[in-house]
Amino acid sequence: MRNSVLDSGSLNGKKMAYHKVKADLRTSGHSQYLDSDDLQATALDLEWDMEKELEEPSFDQFQTDNAEHQNLGHSETLDLHLDSIQPATSPKGRFQRLQEESDCVTHYTRSAPKNNHCNFCYLLKILCIATTLFIFGIIIGYYAHMNCPSDASPSGTNNPQLYQDILKTIKAEDIKKSFRNLLQVYDSEDDMEISKKIKSHWIALGLEDTQFINYSVLLDCPGPSPGTITVSSTGQCFYPDGQPCREEARRGQSQDLFYSYAAYSAKGTLQADVIDVSYGTMDDLKRITKLKNTTNQIALLKLGKLPLLYKISLLEKAGFGGALLYIDPCDAPESAVLSSEPFMVTLNPGGDPSTPGYPSHDESFRQSRPNLTSLLVQPISASLATVLISSPKLRMDKDVCRPLELPHNEKRTVSLQVQTVTKFKTVSNVVGYLRGLTSPDRYIIVGSNHHAGHSYNGQEWASSTAVITAFIEALMLRVKKGWRPERTVVFCSWGGTPWGKIGSYEWGEDFAKILQKNAVAYVSIHSPIRGNSTLYPVASPSLQQLVLEKNKFNCVRRAQCPGANVSSVQIQGDAEYFVNHLGVPTVQFAYEDIKALEGPSFLSEAIFPKHATKIEELDPSFNLHEVITKLSGEVILQIANDPVLPFNALDIALGVQNSLKDNEPSVPNLLALASKLRDSAELFQSDEMRPANDPKERVPSRVRMLNDILQDLEKNFLVQRVPPGFYRNILYHLDEKTSQFSILKEAWEQCIPETSNETLQEALSTVLNSINSAHTFFKTGLDVFESVLLEKN
Repeated sequence: MRNSVLDSGSLNGKKMAYHKVKADLRTSGHSQYLDSDDLQATALDLEWDMEKELEEPSFDQFQTDNAEHQNLGHSETLDLHLDSIQPATSPKGRFQRLQEESDCVTHYTRSAPKNNHCNFCYLLKILCIATTLFIFGIIIGYYAHMNCPSDASPSGTNNPQLYQDILKTIKAEDIKKSFRNLLQVYDSEDDMEISKKIKSHWIALGLEDTQFINYSVLLDCPGPSPGTITVSSTGQCFYPDGQPCREEARRGQSQDLFYSYAAYSAKGTLQADVIDVSYGTMDDLKRITKLKNTTNQIALLKLGKLPLLYKISLLEKAGFGGALLYIDPCDAPESAVLSSEPFMVTLNPGGDPSTPGYPSHDESFRQSRPNLTSLLVQPISASLATVLISSPKLRMDKDVCRPLELPHNEKRTVSLQVQTVTKFKTVSNVVGYLRGLTSPDRYIIVGSNHHAGHSYNGQEWASSTAVITAFIEALMLRVKKGWRPERTVVFCSWGGTPWGKIGSYEWGEDFAKILQKNAVAYVSIHSPIRGNSTLYPVASPSLQQLVLEKNKFNCVRRAQCPGANVSSVQIQGDAEYFVNHLGVPTVQFAYEDIKALEGPSFLSEAIFPKHATKIEELDPSFNLHEVITKLSGEVILQIANDPVLPFNALDIALGVQNSLKDNEPSVPNLLALASKLRDSAELFQSDEMRPANDPKERVPSRVRMLNDILQDLEKNFLVQRVPPGFYRNILYHLDEKTSQFSILKEAWEQCIPETSNETLQEALSTVLNSINSAHTFFKTGLDVFESVLLEKN
């Protein structure tokens, strides 16, 4: 049953302009594509000019003379402008296809009756015949129009108008209704109930072969009592939220106190000194270890700036025995009140800890892994951190927030108790698919997460599920009229996300061989409304141009949009397995708080209980939800239906060059190889993608070979070993503030005080091998196409 789910640039130093001409491009064999009898005659033509595209005249119609500053926080005033989306230009090298009108119109010509002198009867007879012919013409024209497949996109063509016809059925009020219906059934601690509701709803919408895929996995759950922190000098005991350890306080906080814990932490009790390590960066720990003995002490650690798993590994190396995690109020987004909120984190890098690297089937070997670190780790509120630092309140100097800090000359000794319980529980994924018409073995995976006990991340799971369900409903309305996408779209609602993306990891491991060959892209619908200040898209380098095109239509009239900026950074949610283990191009749209974007990254690793985030306060009219659904939906439709995948090969090469530009170590051979990679990508994009994008030169076998190359490009940048919490796909950065390869930056920071630079040399070798692999990949692809041309000659 499980297998049934998947059976079915700008150029640096150069300007390029391509014009469709009758002359041959590379060899005389090229003309055979133009003369092939097998080519379908379509209404598409190609005219692409880099310099003209940079001017982007198609956007002029959306500009206003006096652009007003609109506050996206007032979502009722949003003017979406998504119904008027037209084919977009690409300033970095995807080839614009201009589509002519393809409506099926039957023309009838009728000669006027001769103006002869005849009797009245003859004229009447002629008039009757003409009237009869006219009526028959109308009838024939009507049925001819009905038989014309107007509801379906012509096979193998991109039809932007069809996309808009699908997307315009998506309405904010319908998403809001779905959101509220989901919240009514979230009370159960077992996520099976919400999974059943999602499955039955998707089936009712017509999604094919929707089913459960369940895994029995090892979860680390709250123990019989919440964690406690006792100050040794006073004997005061505190719960993680800062309340004294009294039974009435525990009852007043309900179950939230139990859910303030670090999943897969070590268990037990530790009495030790508290040492403030700030954000726990390499520089922080170098400074601290020179001043104090850190062996078996408790680190006071701020969340953010680096992945938590990486910082925990640094604390382990420094000899710490425990860690108290908190979010500095100066870092907290404006939309969140986090000073007294307990929260959860996970120390699981991904998947079921008892079956690392392989799926959790009943017959699978189970490893005993009740904890994934030697440290006792406990999240605490900022208010408790203030108590431990002995600061009565957050210090403000002229309205400037001063971060919390424990003076180095002051000593705090506490007793930390961590109690959690590991047990096997069932995690459910809901998976359904819409089979593709011409390439059913190519999958666009669309994923969101659903409710998982105690409603971690508040209402965000319902927000994600409502968005993905709204798109499914709009899509299936068109499918019922006879249309299908060219490639298969797989819709997934993941379970077990708070404990380490367990549902998506297990499904990915279960179908790894199939997905490695057939997965085309992953579109993430994770926590789409995190704020209401600005639209924040994240995408793989190969998908940035496509996302940029869609983002411009939404941002062109809004001064608060961040310059249509698209980043390739490590993102939240269940995309991680597909990025890290499959090298699948990924995209995610979300609304964010501007302060959150300006502050330290990785604060999202803190998972708050249900009352921490109020979706309806951020987006009362659900217009922001509608924007996310339509933007994500159009990207899905274009990837699923374009004859040539809308991936930009050249952007990957340019991204590699940018990642080497500001690195501390100057490595000429890396830069030289990156330049060769860019040249190969440039040639590939011009000589191979250009004719494939032209319907008059397009050959199905050539398109298939080209798409296979585009689909596998990012796999060249998957590396085996990276620091904990870092992406194995080195095209992704830790944050937007640095463009360097993350593994090179980290290795350089480790290397500075060391006499040996072995770590740095290993990282340099890893990057070099990845660039060389991509360069060879391009060259091999070019050689294959050249051979095909010569054979046809």
